[in-house]
Amino acid sequence: MELFGRILQAAIEGGASDVHIKIGAPVVFRINRLLIPIESPTPTEEWVNRVVEQIVPPHARSELQREREVDFSFHLPAIGRFRTNVFQQRGQFCLALRYVKTKIPSFEELGLLDIIRHIAESPRGIVLVAGSTGCGKSTTLAAMLQYINQTARKHVITLEDPIEYVFEDEQSVIEQREIGLDSSSFHNGLKHVLRQDPDVIMIGEMRDDISFSAAMSAADTGHLVLSTLHTTNAALSVTRILDFFKAEERDQIRRQLANTFQAVICQRMVNTVAGGVTPAFEIMINTGTVKKLIEDNRLDKLPAAIETGVEDGMLNFNQSLFQLVKQRKVSEKEALAKASNPQALEMNFKGIFLDEGRRILG
Repeated sequence: MELFGRILQAAIEGGASDVHIKIGAPVVFRINRLLIPIESPTPTEEWVNRVVEQIVPPHARSELQREREVDFSFHLPAIGRFRTNVFQQRGQFCLALRYVKTKIPSFEELGLLDIIRHIAESPRGIVLVAGSTGCGKSTTLAAMLQYINQTARKHVITLEDPIEYVFEDEQSVIEQREIGLDSSSFHNGLKHVLRQDPDVIMIGEMRDDISFSAAMSAADTGHLVLSTLHTTNAALSVTRILDFFKAEERDQIRRQLANTFQAVICQRMVNTVAGGVTPAFEIMINTGTVKKLIEDNRLDKLPAAIETGVEDGMLNFNQSLFQLVKQRKVSEKEALAKASNPQALEMNFKGIFLDEGRRILG
């Protein structure tokens, strides 16, 4: 374990977000989204098996044996906490570890918008942080929870697989439950959570119809529910949610969603001119217009509602990227590469703005 500890320490000191360990291949760090092999002894099968045996917690061992892969959080004293996945390829174990910073970053440090602070203050409803894998959803969610913790007297219960950021009670009381360790499953945890008197419920990820039905029930009874979702933009989140359900259930779920949904914060990580990364956002808020479009199943009009909802705090990726370029944080080339509509954004850079959203809604 001494070598394993040295590898993880080097990853933290080198600013790596992830560590990849594979038998017979160099250890690889992900730094600023690039994969970089490092100089270290090549992992052997015997060494990797010994590491796996020591770091997989007792409650996860049977799952690893049964499923050949498992997620868990791993903490090495004096080094740090890692969200860990052990899996097999060609019959051999591999490890993917993501470093979880002990200090929860603030809104300012993450480059989060003021509207996200306002969304975190919502008294009830479902708030989703969406985006692709590795775009910082969990960190944004943690910053929102920490903001609640620092500013409001709330009872917060989290259901996570695994626990990433560890919270200390400030104004709020926070209880973090890890699936497999503190609850047998998301389904079981969600079944009992309303009996635990929460004000805020954080579900690590929306995975299926059962978890979303539970979220809607909680939001319907006056709770704030925070979770993450894998989608590429805010408007598609509604379609993604409906896909969890059978075709004959979707009309009813859509109407229920229109009444319980609060906001979707979708983000993409963008390379900055300074050499780091910053998020670009697409934000959809459940205004009267958005609610009516969802109720009437006019989901194709949601992007136009986002584009024209700037006064309500909404914006799309093109608008967000345009602001980042004007603030000299991001180059035009990088913004165009990450834009949903590069042609429209290029016209914006030339001073041409078409009121396309209002025309579509009209």
